[in-house]
Amino acid sequence: MSHLILKDINKIYPNGFHAVHNFNLAVEKGEFIVFVGPSGCGKSTTLRMIAGLEDISKGELLIDGERANEWGPREREVAMVFQSYALYPQMTVFDNIAFGLELMGVDEDEIDRRVKNTAEILGLTEYLDRLPRALSGGQRQRVAIGRAIVRKVGIFLMDEPLSNLDAKQRVTMRSEIAQIHRNTGATTIYVTHDQTEAMTLADRIVVMKDGYVQQVGTPKELYFEPVNVFVAGFIGEPPMNFLRDTLTDGCMRFGEQKIDLRKKPGARIAEYEGREIILGFRPEAVSMQPVPDACALTANVELTEMLGDNANVYIEKDGARAILKTTPFEMPETDTEITFYVPYSQIYLFDGETEYVIQ
Repeated sequence: MSHLILKDINKIYPNGFHAVHNFNLAVEKGEFIVFVGPSGCGKSTTLRMIAGLEDISKGELLIDGERANEWGPREREVAMVFQSYALYPQMTVFDNIAFGLELMGVDEDEIDRRVKNTAEILGLTEYLDRLPRALSGGQRQRVAIGRAIVRKVGIFLMDEPLSNLDAKQRVTMRSEIAQIHRNTGATTIYVTHDQTEAMTLADRIVVMKDGYVQQVGTPKELYFEPVNVFVAGFIGEPPMNFLRDTLTDGCMRFGEQKIDLRKKPGARIAEYEGREIILGFRPEAVSMQPVPDACALTANVELTEMLGDNANVYIEKDGARAILKTTPFEMPETDTEITFYVPYSQIYLFDGETEYVIQ
């Protein structure tokens, strides 16, 4: 049986606002699950319902097969790491990590052993006597994580724990959180609006929008097999390019140029003749050199961004715009015309009305 099960979970506030709709998920022991989506999509609310900090309006939460809706946070054996570090400024690192154990009445020798073991895992041993103000942002976040993992609870919940760090610290802490998870094997549910964090950390990702689950899958599944336009556009950086047009004689247009979708392998487009469809292709899927079974398109270069190992190229043609991702050696000059190639196998098609993928 799954370690944690959410069955048709809903959150409806007294004012009638429906924040989470029929959320379903089964989490296995030791899994790293990431909830991702834009601000206000319901991901933090769902996390707080799991923690016992928000009441569940409808549905059922099961922990190890037992209904937990009415349990308090302590009974659920969860530990939460918040966006803010929430450290006690007058306490040392040792005392901050030990605080929860002291409240639980754990023996002093056991507290000492567990805190030092946790500090070793987190690389905090030499900082145990310091106050939080003497630490960097990344070190403070490690103390907050240490305070959670020292309790040895069944489930760790993390609500945007890296959002207060700068870009370099976020990259470092991402790898440290992944390493902590490997070392502890703890069941972890992690909330973020950053799809890069989701892709690099998760065993499985839950993509949410407006309180609804859009798709659940591995990072690879979400990247290569998005179920709708929202998931396709949210996962990937830069985001997927989309062209919306009426299918005419099996073709769509980029500007005034035709893209013959009858050449796309397995495309089920005959029934969409005369209907609006959405074509998507990822910026990194294009080639600046001719490749087999690809659509050749021309465009004008409006802007380029040199990023070191790659470059973003912003293009326009007859009012249609897209972003291409190239190597720095292939980056064209601005205000020039280029030809690029989109393999038909890398084209995604979505229903123009439902915005769900056309199988």
